[in-house]
Amino acid sequence: MDDETSEGILIRNARLFAPTGVVDPGWLLTAGEEIRALGPGRPPAFAPAQVGREVDADGRRLLPGFIDLHAHGAVGHEVMDADPEGIREIARFYARHGVTAFLPTTWTAARERLMAALAAVEQVIGPAPDGATVLGAYVEGPYLNPEKCGAQDTRYIRRADRTEAQAILDTGVVRVLALAPEFEENVWLIEECVRRGVTVSAAHTTAGFEAMGLAVERGLRQVTHMFNAMVGLGHRRPGTVGAAMAFPEINCELIADNVHVHPPVMKILVDVKGPEGVILITDAIRGAGMPDGEYAIDERTVTVRDGAARLPDGTLAGSILTMDRALHNVQAATGRPLEAVWPMASLNAARAIGVAGRRGSLEVGKAADLVLLDEAYNVALTVAEGRIVFCEIN
Repeated sequence: MDDETSEGILIRNARLFAPTGVVDPGWLLTAGEEIRALGPGRPPAFAPAQVGREVDADGRRLLPGFIDLHAHGAVGHEVMDADPEGIREIARFYARHGVTAFLPTTWTAARERLMAALAAVEQVIGPAPDGATVLGAYVEGPYLNPEKCGAQDTRYIRRADRTEAQAILDTGVVRVLALAPEFEENVWLIEECVRRGVTVSAAHTTAGFEAMGLAVERGLRQVTHMFNAMVGLGHRRPGTVGAAMAFPEINCELIADNVHVHPPVMKILVDVKGPEGVILITDAIRGAGMPDGEYAIDERTVTVRDGAARLPDGTLAGSILTMDRALHNVQAATGRPLEAVWPMASLNAARAIGVAGRRGSLEVGKAADLVLLDEAYNVALTVAEGRIVFCEIN
């Protein structure tokens, strides 16, 4: 793809989704890595030196590029392979589906494997050639509850050892750390993450309402793949789900693949939390973008079939979801217009990890992270930090 960072990209005749509302038709001009200008109607006459590429959106929807906070892999690669080139391939695949920034995500493993994966992430932080920008890492486990292990390997689930956890945080690449907050050995780690500016998420947990409340007081602000691998909502015992719904401080990740969560339950979640309280994620594994078949996860095998990835016992093991489909699915499930739900794919994630001043919305001065969608939510163009990283427009 073209590396158009010195000369701008002018996108015209778009339906532009800005924080203040929909501009239809609208236009947007990039300059270097940033959005230089945008407005309604036809664009003004810019000097030739300002426009290196002009794109006729032909009425398509222009949104901020998607930010996937929780994604393990795609196209035969996973973050735990500890292969920088594999992560770059993942970044290229995600860009084809509108993702302009993401957090490569680890899972429960021995310390050596986990540290090797984080070292690989460190090598690729920043813009990827023809792909989405790597913002840092999401560490899912190993400090989880084996009672809600999901596809996490129980052989490696453990409580937070200070020496190990400090070493993980000392890498400097961790943006989100997911743990089970009900264990006293893990509580200190919530406060340590908050001290370092790392977002803490409750994951693979049996934490009830009271334990979740104490964790929120210490700084926990997120739940990992809402409804999955946690205690469900009861009318006498609110559980993890009830706490996530009740505490306004908590943002809820959602795998909107119509497999992990039934569409009416997605609607209930968005109705309760509001679109601003939900963060779309893919939780994608190496089978994303690949044919149905069997794929490795640690020493185990995952079967991808009928839009789902499962262990031999039927347990869901991540997903093969892409962010463009996630946005489509949640819009269809909730019945809300795109102008109400688009932040779930970008702005909410940016806010959750403290980068909303730079990313997540179409505003002058922010990063030129853009995605152009047709009416069926197919991606026609992806721009990451002012670079065209995917384009299907002549």
